[in-house]
Amino acid sequence: LFEEARRYEREGKPVIILIDEVDSLTAYREHEVGGEARARNQLLKEMDGLQDKGRTPRIYVIAATNKPWLLDEPFIRRFQKRIFIPLPDYDARLKMFKHYTRRLELDEAVEFSELARMSDGYSGADIHHICMEVQMKVVSEFFEKGGKGDRPRKITMDDFLEVMRKVKPSIDLEIMKRMIEWKRRFGSS
Repeated sequence: LFEEARRYEREGKPVIILIDEVDSLTAYREHEVGGEARARNQLLKEMDGLQDKGRTPRIYVIAATNKPWLLDEPFIRRFQKRIFIPLPDYDARLKMFKHYTRRLELDEAVEFSELARMSDGYSGADIHHICMEVQMKVVSEFFEKGGKGDRPRKITMDDFLEVMRKVKPSIDLEIMKRMIEWKRRFGSS
């Protein structure tokens, strides 16, 4: 991966490498097998090689994790920026509900502002899940009734309320506290 990135960079193209769930590769483990240690050490070596002397590299590594406290400190130090992304605020949740429902047939009485207020503590994935569940609810009803009519009925506010009674936030408050503490210790702006 890094070899390919360097090839593109030599052609004058900037490269972004995104490593999702990086904790699976770089978490500190007391009892690890040899392959895990070698993979982590190779990744650290590759990242160190990006800082060639006398030039500004155009290879950027972005790593994401929901468990930053598991990361090995030598790995953490290799990143110039360590950014905590909090749960979406009211305005972000409002925009997400509008975005995820933009192609759905909604009743005029659906109140996005109320949905955004009620979804405090929900992640973006949770909000997406709610919107998908509401759509599936209405489509399932349509087919259960034999598909009478041209299309499913419009989605109502009651549909959202029913789904939100079942779909709870997926983020544990204790985990959020740990993330905030990690941000205080290692974060940068």
